[in-house]
Amino acid sequence: MITLEAVSKSYDHGVTYAVRDVDLTIEERSLVVLLGESGCGKTTTLKMINRLIELSAGRITVGGEDIHSVNPVQLRRRIGYVFQGIGLFPHLTVAENVATVPKLLGWSSADIETRVNGLLDRVGLPPVAYAKRYPAALSGGQQQRVGVARALAAQPKVLLMDEPFGALDPITRNELREQLKELQTSLGLTIVLVTHDMTEALLLADCIAVMKEGRVLGYGTPTKLMSDPPHAYVRALMEMPKKQADQVEQMANATR
Repeated sequence: MITLEAVSKSYDHGVTYAVRDVDLTIEERSLVVLLGESGCGKTTTLKMINRLIELSAGRITVGGEDIHSVNPVQLRRRIGYVFQGIGLFPHLTVAENVATVPKLLGWSSADIETRVNGLLDRVGLPPVAYAKRYPAALSGGQQQRVGVARALAAQPKVLLMDEPFGALDPITRNELREQLKELQTSLGLTIVLVTHDMTEALLLADCIAVMKEGRVLGYGTPTKLMSDPPHAYVRALMEMPKKQADQVEQMANATR
């Protein structure tokens, strides 16, 4: 569904690189996590897929089509995008927020209403109760659900997500992670998700691309990266959840 071939991004004409020589093949209906510390290039890589950031070198295809053969505005309308800041329009209702792209695409009012109501039901926000509310009346988790519904409104096959759950409490994050997997399966989505949360990556991903200093140091299934890490940095990341689990178990044993 998505390929990146020798993709690089430099903001200073090649003196330094935010992303350098990234090669990735992302299969249809898979969920791929770009994982790494802040500043490693994962968000830049994500934004190059829908041309929010233009690449400096290399080639990206989506659905077999070179993204530079498509008008960037049209490309973005075909690719859902969800980010941590949510970015709902505060002066629009929940239903109006979700309807934004279908309206731009010229859908009929009846089709828009059907799509909006269906998506609100899917993300756990019954339209009878939530469609006419404004974002300020929603919790952070509810706002993020609206953000996901809005990203899916125009029936994209690709969904890009930039730290979508980072600002949420652990219980809400877990609920939304489970809901995301259900949506991916039922809608046949290809999802690329950026996070620096190791547990989130392991629980969600079909494949993980570990990035550091603009390069991909390892790419594979969570099981593969844990059992056979190709780089010391990848090994350190993959060992972290187990170390944390062992520490929690020790604390629990100490209280018994």
